[in-house]
Amino acid sequence: MILVLLGTQNNSFERLLRKIDELIQKKVINQEVIVQAGYTKYKSENMKILDFISENELEKLEKQADFIITHGGVGSILQSILKHKKVIAVPRVHFYKEHVNDHQKEIVELFQQKGYIIGVQEVEDLEQAINQIQNFKPKEYQQNNHKMLKLIEDFIDQT
Repeated sequence: MILVLLGTQNNSFERLLRKIDELIQKKVINQEVIVQAGYTKYKSENMKILDFISENELEKLEKQADFIITHGGVGSILQSILKHKKVIAVPRVHFYKEHVNDHQKEIVELFQQKGYIIGVQEVEDLEQAINQIQNFKPKEYQQNNHKMLKLIEDFIDQT
């Protein structure tokens, strides 16, 4: 099973779900896909889409997931890698009105540079990331990373 996390902010990320739907139809994705969609309103016969999930239900789904596809939110990425899950992260982009700025691009890039996740800057590259995830060996997250902490602190200060 693949778990997709779109967070709880009041921003849609339909672009990512359309791409996942396309990859299911192309048979690139052959597993069940469960989506925590938040405020993203998207209909699909190929995915189980839930608006919001309780913390207990989310933990169950995370344990069952073979890997997680998430937006570029710090909370969703950290929550997943701290549970030792393989993660593909796709940032929400300001140009598409998915967020107020492009800080998620920086967050995804930094987590990828450290080897914790597979980062995808454009949804068009999601297929390649899915093909790589099976052999991806994420580095163990080091919580004493000063640059990561500074980025997270700056993000919190902005919100």
